[in-house]
Amino acid sequence: MDVEKYIGASAGLRKLEYNWRDIALYALAVGARKEDLNYYYEKNMKVIPTYGAIPYWNAVNTTPQRPTPYPASLIVIEALQRELGVSPGFLHMEHELIMHKPIDPIKGSLVFEDRITNIYDRGKDKGIIVKTQLPVYDEAGNLICTNNSSTVIFAKGGFGGEKPPKSMVVIPETEPDYVVSDHISEIQNVLYRLTGDTNHIHVNPELAQEAGFKAPFMQGLCSLGFACRMGIEAIIPNEPERMNRISAQMRSICYPGTKVQFAGWKADNGVYFQLVNSDTGEAILDKGIFEYG
Repeated sequence: MDVEKYIGASAGLRKLEYNWRDIALYALAVGARKEDLNYYYEKNMKVIPTYGAIPYWNAVNTTPQRPTPYPASLIVIEALQRELGVSPGFLHMEHELIMHKPIDPIKGSLVFEDRITNIYDRGKDKGIIVKTQLPVYDEAGNLICTNNSSTVIFAKGGFGGEKPPKSMVVIPETEPDYVVSDHISEIQNVLYRLTGDTNHIHVNPELAQEAGFKAPFMQGLCSLGFACRMGIEAIIPNEPERMNRISAQMRSICYPGTKVQFAGWKADNGVYFQLVNSDTGEAILDKGIFEYG
């Protein structure tokens, strides 16, 4: 695995234009409820911060236009497909969003470029992890937020490369300090798809079953949006602009129609959290951290 030839590789400079309707749609797509008026009514509107992750996996309202989302990790996936003759399996496994300033809720343009920053060796038969960074700017060149993402590719492991760093988050075994319960609707995957994640596996039953899933499943960044909204409700109600960082590992598949629970524990640097399937107790998102000022 020639790691150096991929470091710095870019998915290309792109621009996403949005208005208040896109912000409202995003809020509904990550579970905003009737009482969350400020998230979907343009008067006194506020943005759920994880809208800043939308550019990472997006094929709507972006220029130059692509038929499907194209994060930088796909550069490695496509290269391995040419080398191996088959497309290696991959999963979005971790995402971090750092906010530098609030997103304008009414109208704006986001300029961004996703680049590969590292490739880690998980070990033989375990594959590799492609780490990318996507800073998001407004048209004036002001840094709005930074996305750091990890994608596991189930090929090429054991090449002797750098091992992936371990999360410093340790979920306590005590009762959580914050608990919020919610429900992912039967069409949540369809709603979220309209925000730009047009990956067919999240809506096409046949494609999902061919890949080994019982049905189309939820987008990982939708689950992160749910956790962000629920965390704001629990920790800093009605003040989404105070959140300055959220990060989590995608741990298990979540299907539409699932009851979920946000569980948060106070920590020195914010709140550690999990997003849990209420029926099975499995963590959908794990080793999460929610930081605010």
